[in-house]
Amino acid sequence: MSRPAPDDVQPPALALRGLVKRFGTTLAVAGLDLEIPAGSFYGVVGPNGAGKTTTLSMATGLLLPDHGSVHVHGVDLWARPAAAAPLLGVLPDGMRLFDRLTGAELISYAGLLRGLDRDVIAARRDDLLVALDLNVAGRTLVADYSAGMTKKIALACALVHAPRLLVLDEPFEAVDPVSAGAIRAILHQFVAAGGTVVLSSHVMALVERVCDHVAVVAAGRVLAAGSLEAVRAGQSLEERFVGLLGGGPAEPELTWLRPSSA
Repeated sequence: MSRPAPDDVQPPALALRGLVKRFGTTLAVAGLDLEIPAGSFYGVVGPNGAGKTTTLSMATGLLLPDHGSVHVHGVDLWARPAAAAPLLGVLPDGMRLFDRLTGAELISYAGLLRGLDRDVIAARRDDLLVALDLNVAGRTLVADYSAGMTKKIALACALVHAPRLLVLDEPFEAVDPVSAGAIRAILHQFVAAGGTVVLSSHVMALVERVCDHVAVVAAGRVLAAGSLEAVRAGQSLEERFVGLLGGGPAEPELTWLRPSSA
């Protein structure tokens, strides 16, 4: 007879069970299972077209799965969205923002949508603008932001309600090294305080640097998942990644691609 689970055992921060998503005849996610421990800094890596963005969209309520379930800290996201949503902070890849607002107005609007008190919003907004080096840009329309600044203001909107789980799709793409360092510091503080971060990235070195857990996804399935050390299995993450995917393609011989001596 199995023993009952202790009362203090936490459910996973994010549990994906049997997720399936088709787009016409294309099977984008094929029965994907993944369990992300609370308090982890979790990286999701995979080649282009692996299903990472589709999976994270289903995991955060942005895309309805054809089959499967999503639980956020034990709450069924699709059965109880109003209970799960406050637990989540989301930075989707390529999501359009209300860019005719200033940065400060956009953060305030995100806080109002979350039902926060205006005084709380104002204090958190100002803290986030300083932390992300957007204090001056906070008075500028988001439409005039660079790609990196847009990423940072979208992250601020994901953080303003102090969620328990952050799901970030390519959060460092187009972000300069100084800003990337500030973002990493904020995310590490968030995890140290008990939060959980899930991020997708194509940059293996970045995932190795910031994450303590990782999942390798390809063809809509998880090929390997667990602690960073366990998944790497004594190799670099890039070497392990290439090995799991069966090696890279043969080097093309573009014999015509040579500087002319004429």
